[in-house]
Amino acid sequence: MEAWIELQLSALLAALALPKFGLSTVFIVSLVSATLLPLGSEPAVFGLVKLNPSLFWPAVSVATLGNTLGGAINWWMGYGTERAYQRITDRAGHGRALRWLANFGPPACLLSWLPVVGDPLCAVAGWLKLPFWPCVMYMAIGKLARYITMTAGLLWLFPGALK
Repeated sequence: MEAWIELQLSALLAALALPKFGLSTVFIVSLVSATLLPLGSEPAVFGLVKLNPSLFWPAVSVATLGNTLGGAINWWMGYGTERAYQRITDRAGHGRALRWLANFGPPACLLSWLPVVGDPLCAVAGWLKLPFWPCVMYMAIGKLARYITMTAGLLWLFPGALK
């Protein structure tokens, strides 16, 4: 049974590495990695672009879209959590970080690209009921800048990194 599972997993990974599945894989990995799950999407983007450099802009665009949608999911999770919390406790708990985020408003979502704090930042923006579409716009700008910088840096500044 264990050998069968390993064979199936190996076949799945081989299929996902094919160029015809590459962009959809990058999208799914980017979306999932933007949620509160600990997963990075950069290796998927780097791998696809390294195998097929002509997919640089499509891969960056698809990764940005998936990661931004994941950030929007976090916003809605934070919004729903805040509503449930308010029903239970009938008081708002605003610490220094919450006040900082509330003061900056949606532009603070530019920082959603940061490791560790970026994804929870999107959820807290929803918790604070910051305007959804401006938050998503700033998330997209920050995430696009991250993917362009990191992918271009890997490919052009460190061309031997994935050999």
